[in-house]
Amino acid sequence: MASSLPPGLTPSEVAFLCEMELVTVVPRQRLEGLELLGGPIPPLQPPYRAAIPLWLALLLKRQRRANIVPPPWLSPPSLEAILKLETSLTSFTPPPPEQASLSSSTISPPFLPSATADAPPDALPYHWLEMGEMLLDAAADDFPDPDSARRLMRDLREVRMAKLRAGVEVLEGGREVKMNGVGGMEIAEGRAFIAGVVDGLRKIGASKELSRKEREAEERENDIGGGGDDDEMDM
Repeated sequence: MASSLPPGLTPSEVAFLCEMELVTVVPRQRLEGLELLGGPIPPLQPPYRAAIPLWLALLLKRQRRANIVPPPWLSPPSLEAILKLETSLTSFTPPPPEQASLSSSTISPPFLPSATADAPPDALPYHWLEMGEMLLDAAADDFPDPDSARRLMRDLREVRMAKLRAGVEVLEGGREVKMNGVGGMEIAEGRAFIAGVVDGLRKIGASKELSRKEREAEERENDIGGGGDDDEMDM
């Protein structure tokens, strides 16, 4: 039985994967460490910071047992700088460099600490959109200026989606589209649009090929018919 699900990850699935990303929290009470399938959770002891998965940080935040430290790239000054760079480039801004110091036995892409307190302030990580929305929704009181952060994220999203749509349009000329720096949620949300454009171009190409073959077949028939008439006239 054929599956009715669309190909690729849905936005809700991308958001679920984002919850495995590490964020920095400041615990408000002492908590013992945990051994989970995704890796060990360190003991939490106030007022020391700790990096834990986003899903656990959101749970502790709702229970008022921890505060979340916003990642540096989610501050208004950093978002303004990234937005300025984004509008000056025809391509997407480059993603943050991978941290080679991480232990490959416990953490691997895309589950990287790209949203912790020591993350690069001048680059958007892979899960920037869904990460920012979840943090601003659940921990707005941990941000110095959440309204400005929301506004800048909205502007960034519009600029980057316009680039994505413009990039897909070049497919009509047979050129390739560079997706470097595109985020996970941006791909999931734009998948239907991109797939529709590619499918339409495929149908147009197939129609042109069919027309070309029919035209060549008709020309061959005309050549054969014309040759036969010449022979009869010679006789």
